[in-house]
Amino acid sequence: MTTTESEEQQKLQAQLYELESEHRDLDDVIEHLSEDKPFDQIKLQRLKKRKLALKDEITMLRSRSLPDIIA
Repeated sequence: MTTTESEEQQKLQAQLYELESEHRDLDDVIEHLSEDKPFDQIKLQRLKKRKLALKDEITMLRSRSLPDIIA
């Protein structure tokens, strides 16, 4: 692995860490918001949508960080 590949891998890992952290934070916010009655349904839906988008992005980054394996 060259230096640039190593740097790129480190950048991907850092970005992945940030996205996973935001995903966990959103999970906590959604949980707390849904505990309060009555809760803002629109806000809850937006947070869940953002959480799903983050999950998709995390999955994409993980697949990019894995080496290509020829089967």
